[in-house]
Formats: sequence, structure tokens, C-alpha cells
Amino acid sequence: MTKVGNITFIKSLILSFFLLLSPFLFSQKLKLDSLSNLLSSAENDTTRVELLWRMASAASVYNPDTAFALAFESISLSKDIKNVEGQARATGIMANIFMRIGNYPKALELNIEKLKLVEKEKEKLNLASVLINIGIVYALQEEYQKALTYYKRADSIIDLHKLESISYNIALNTGDTYDRLNQSADAYTYFDRSLKIARKDEDGDLIGTSLTGIGHSYRKLGKYAEAGKAYLEAIHYLKAANDNEMLCETTLGMAKLYRLTDKKDSARYYANLSMAFAKTGFPTKEMEAAIFLSDHYKKIQKYDSAFVYVDYARELNDSINSKNNIRKSQIISSNEQLRQLELAAIRIKEKKDRSTQLQLLLIAVFIPLLFMLTLLLSRVILSIKFIRLLGIISLLFFFEYLTLLIHPTVAKLTHHTPLYEIIILVVLAAFIIPVHHKLEHWMIHKLLHRPVKKHKKKKQEEKDETKEA
Repeated sequence: MTKVGNITFIKSLILSFFLLLSPFLFSQKLKLDSLSNLLSSAENDTTRVELLWRMASAASVYNPDTAFALAFESISLSKDIKNVEGQARATGIMANIFMRIGNYPKALELNIEKLKLVEKEKEKLNLASVLINIGIVYALQEEYQKALTYYKRADSIIDLHKLESISYNIALNTGDTYDRLNQSADAYTYFDRSLKIARKDEDGDLIGTSLTGIGHSYRKLGKYAEAGKAYLEAIHYLKAANDNEMLCETTLGMAKLYRLTDKKDSARYYANLSMAFAKTGFPTKEMEAAIFLSDHYKKIQKYDSAFVYVDYARELNDSINSKNNIRKSQIISSNEQLRQLELAAIRIKEKKDRSTQLQLLLIAVFIPLLFMLTLLLSRVILSIKFIRLLGIISLLFFFEYLTLLIHPTVAKLTHHTPLYEIIILVVLAAFIIPVHHKLEHWMIHKLLHRPVKKHKKKKQEEKDETKEA
């Protein structure tokens, strides 16, 4: 039941708030231009993160390369300012782009990365949505049991938190997966649930989609009369919604039903109807209808007609394979683009790290020089207050430098947990502060001992000279 899976895939992405599959390309370009103008005047990084992932979402509809770059920039900036929500949204957009071009392993990797980001959020809609998307990726890879595992997790969250906005999607997706596994009784249960939701929402397209799934379930369960009724009702709703892609699926299901009941003319009629709908832009569905008609004519021993459809199906298959090769090149290109973006980010980080290390090195050189200057000046008859001040400043620089060196290590050990960081720093401060005071008193004493002796000696000499006079 390929089309039901495709429909749920599209709707799930929409409900993940990334607007990836909007048909209004021109409006998306206008939206991107508008967001770009806002980005140039953004006052803070949080706003920039949001604008970048929104721009990536708009660009993904017609320009995946631009969308990749924008989403990656949003992710990088989000990490810098620790904006988890922005990072999750941008990661989800990138995952959906990979999913659309068929790079399922990368889409799965990014969706799982997003899952880790949203698991602790209070808002559960994002969590349920990403679980659905992970299930979709597994379903597209035909790993249906794994898909069901994630669908069930999403379903429990949706049910617990009353997330009605995606309740239809999870019901339809789960039904579709059971249908692919030929567990038709379970498939019917979920398709029926999705139908009730669609009827409540009065959405004809969704009603037709759910009825198609129910028709498939009834047909596989041997309930042919119920299957025919479901298919006919589905066709009525889908025609009203102008959903030709879903009509390909429904009418071919009807053709399979009539073949099972040995109504050859009706089977041929609905197969031809499926092909007619498929010719409006769905070559895979067209090939499925051609294969059905080829088998149909073989069974009734009209071999000339059968060969016509065999050749036709072969031509369609060659065309589809050509498109698949293009898709493979897109996957390679997208992987390389992501690699280049990651390398660029690494270079920027290395440059920043080098700058930080250089500053630390300069500070490390400056502190001993300041000590030496203080020692040198302590041997010159200068103001005692000035020497004392230099000594205190030298020690302050030294201990602040120690803190600067220690803090990254503490942050890494505690995984940037503020509570643990402050506890460790307080313990260190309890040790460092007394040492600082003792060292300060000792150093000031040593620095001032010689100048004070000189000062006293000078005073004594002045007194002696006065007495002699």
C-alpha cells in the first residue's frame, strides 16, 4: 500500500512544523526574501537562529542546497548560544530534506539526534512528531517492525497528552505499516480509527485515504462486499478532493478485488482507470497498473495485449530507474555538501580556538613579566603604596588565570550542568581564597621589606645629618 505511506509521510512532515512540501513555490520564494530582509536587521542571535531555520524551511521546497546551508548555519549558531529549540527545529528540517531525496540513513541519524534534543521538553508535540518521522524512515526502508516500535511510542504520547492535531497521522501510519506486514485485522483497526477522526474533521481527502486503507484490509480478509463498498465511497471523496495520486491506489485496489471475484471486465476497467489517473504525473503508479493489465491479459490468454503492457511497463521502469539514478547522485551531492559544511565549521572553530589559545599564552607571558616588573620596582625607592598595589594586581591576575584554565575542565566533567559546576567551583574557591590571602601577605611582606629598610635607613641618615649640623 505504497501511496498511503507516501500520503502519511507528507502529512507527518507538515505536522512537524517545517512546511517542507508546500505546493506554493512562488509564495515560498517570497517568504524566503522577506525572512532574509528580517535576518539582516536581526538584533540578537536567538532571533537569527529562528529566522535561519524558517528560511531553510521555505528554501527546502525548491532549493535543497540553500536549505542545507541555512539549516546548518542555524544549528551551528544554536549550539554556540545553547538554543536547544532552535537546534532541534533546524535538525528536523535537515532530516526531512534528506528523507525527501531518499537519503534515509542520514535522515534517520538526524531524526534521532533531534529526538535526543526534544525528549526533555515539556511540550510533547515535537517529541511525538519526531517519533512519527523516525517510524516513517524505517517504513521507507521496509523495516516495518522498527517503524511500529516508534509509532507505538508516539501513539502513547499522543493519547496521554491529547495531541489531537497528529492523532490522524499516527493512526493512518500505523494502519499502513500493518497493511504492509499483511496483518490486516490490525491494519483495519487503525484505518478505522483514522476514518473516525477524518469524519469528525470533515476532511474529504483524509476520509477517502482512510477508506482506501479499509478497502485493502477487507479485501485481504476476504470480506469482498465490504471492500467494494469502502473503495467506492473512497473514490467519491477522492474525486471531490482531486486527489489523483490516491485515486490510482484506490482504483487499482478495486481492480484487484474484481480479479479475486473473477469479474474480468470490471477488473480491466478499474485498472485502466488507475492508469488514466497515474498518467497525470505518477509514473510508479502507472507502472503498477501496466503490470496488473499485463497479468490480466495473460490470464485471459490475450498475449498480444499482454506483451504491449509488458513493453510499456518496461519503458516506465527504465524511466523510473533513470530518476532513481538522479536521486542517487543527489544523495552523493548532499552528503558532500554536508561534509564541506562540517569542514568549514571545523575550520572556524579551529581559528577561534587558536585565537583563544594565543590570548591565554599572552596572559601566561604577561603574568611573570608583571611579577618581574614588581620585583624590579621593589628595589627602587618608589611609593610603598604603589609597590603594594602592583603586588596585589600580579596575584589577582595569577589566580584569575588559574580560574580561567580550570573552568572549561569543570564544565566538561559536569557536562555543563550549572549545579555541579557551582559546587565544584565553590570547593575550589574554599581552597584557593585562603591560599591567595596567605600568598598576598607573604609577597607584600617580601616586596616591601627591602624598600622599608631603605626608607628607614634614609630617614636615620637624615636625622644624623641634622644632629651633626
